[in-house]
Amino acid sequence: MIFVPKKSLGQNFLIDDNVLNKIVELGNISQNDNIIEVGPGNGALTNKIFEKNPKSLIVIEKDEILANLLKKKFEKKINVINQDMMLTSYETYIKNNLIIFGNLPYNISTQILTKWIKTDVINKFCKKLILMFQKEVADRIIANTNSKNYGRLSIFANWKMKIEKIIDIEPESFRPSPKVKSTLLVFVPKKNFYKLKDPKNLEHITNIFFNQRRKMIKKPLKFLFKNFDEISKNLSIDLKLRPQNLDPLTYYKICEFYESLI
Repeated sequence: MIFVPKKSLGQNFLIDDNVLNKIVELGNISQNDNIIEVGPGNGALTNKIFEKNPKSLIVIEKDEILANLLKKKFEKKINVINQDMMLTSYETYIKNNLIIFGNLPYNISTQILTKWIKTDVINKFCKKLILMFQKEVADRIIANTNSKNYGRLSIFANWKMKIEKIIDIEPESFRPSPKVKSTLLVFVPKKNFYKLKDPKNLEHITNIFFNQRRKMIKKPLKFLFKNFDEISKNLSIDLKLRPQNLDPLTYYKICEFYESLI
């Protein structure tokens, strides 16, 4: 049967064997590792992961046709979950020595990453996440303070993750070829990170600041706090700065103040 990739699901299958091998090498998979692969597609990466003989291998594929093809290909040697990765309760599948692989659909990649970061058990049990993003999104994830790409996603992703860029990948490495480059990133969950009560508060704070990223930070601080002057002095923040001038740690501290008042 010939499978036609669906644009609606962002299906671009990685066919470059060198890149596939690179991804598996980054996992450094042992027989004690439990693997989750999201968006396995036609199983090209799945097969290479399986050959490393991990303790368990779960793949989550929304497309029913692809899920059935994977079940037929691997029989009962792996666990194929035919489910929308955004609706999946990952806590159900998370075990010790977990590694997550994913060629994430571009249209929901940031939502998936944010969902995982919000999941506390990721930092307790996960060794690393090896994920593919559209290059533009990856640039925002790894952006440094004072750069044009720095913003909400940079701050949120770096809150609980150490992130390393591996390589940019050309469109020709996929079928069908996307119109943009992709980037491979490795995320290692931090064991020690700034403790906040609720990740949603950090999302709320950064949303208020970066909705008007060209404005001075006095305006969002004044919106959030009655005693904004006191808070700015406490954190040694110059009210004439712009949102992109504040480093992630400062945003975590602002969020902590916010949470103490709600």
